[in-house]
Amino acid sequence: MSGHSKWSTIKRKKGAADAKRGKIFTKLIKEIMVAARMGGGDQTGNPRLRAAVLAAKAENMPKDNIDRAIKKGSGGLDGVNYEEIVYEGYGPGGVAVLVNCMTDNRNRTVSEVRYAFSKSGGNMGETGCVAFMFDKKGVIAVDKTAIAEDKLLELALEAGAEDVVEEDEAFKVLTGPGDLTAVSEALEKAGVAMSGAAAEMIPQNTIEINDEKVARRLLAMMEMLEDNDDVQNVYANFDIPDELMESIS
Repeated sequence: MSGHSKWSTIKRKKGAADAKRGKIFTKLIKEIMVAARMGGGDQTGNPRLRAAVLAAKAENMPKDNIDRAIKKGSGGLDGVNYEEIVYEGYGPGGVAVLVNCMTDNRNRTVSEVRYAFSKSGGNMGETGCVAFMFDKKGVIAVDKTAIAEDKLLELALEAGAEDVVEEDEAFKVLTGPGDLTAVSEALEKAGVAMSGAAAEMIPQNTIEINDEKVARRLLAMMEMLEDNDDVQNVYANFDIPDELMESIS
């Protein structure tokens, strides 16, 4: 659970999530709209939409905002049509990077993503150049205070999950991408409070970054990409040792 997971932990420590709540809402609304456009506005028959709504609720998005985004996506209200694009490349230190975007202007987005790569000393690659280094998994976040790990593991495995891993502030339940909704529903039925559920790209292996200059350039690139309104998620296969992160912070 390194790479993207590591970056999520870093963002929390830097306080970035609270400072950029508006950007978080924008990204979540886009995901809800696209999910509703592709699979309809009924959450019961649309696993992607259900996961997007769960993620929005975990960020305390008002119900009216969620409902409006579903209506826009399913054609009930006028809205922008977003296109999904994935860009791939290598960052500092040879780190593999996947950038998931939703945009209404492909030319603008590719230019800005390419600039973020080049400014950091990385480079964009062709489609498929790094995607094979990642596995798509369902990831369900459960606060550590909500349930004991052994009980969560028992419930998760019975529901069809693959594993439960521990992170700084939460347990992460890992599922196959097609099992995310079923496992989420089983945990919800068992009374387990979830703080998020989404499909993510998990690196098969990680590259340890021990050079401070490389680590700084890498983190700057990740932050630049995530600050872009067209970027939904950034996944990478890096691991920065805690002691180096402390010195950088």
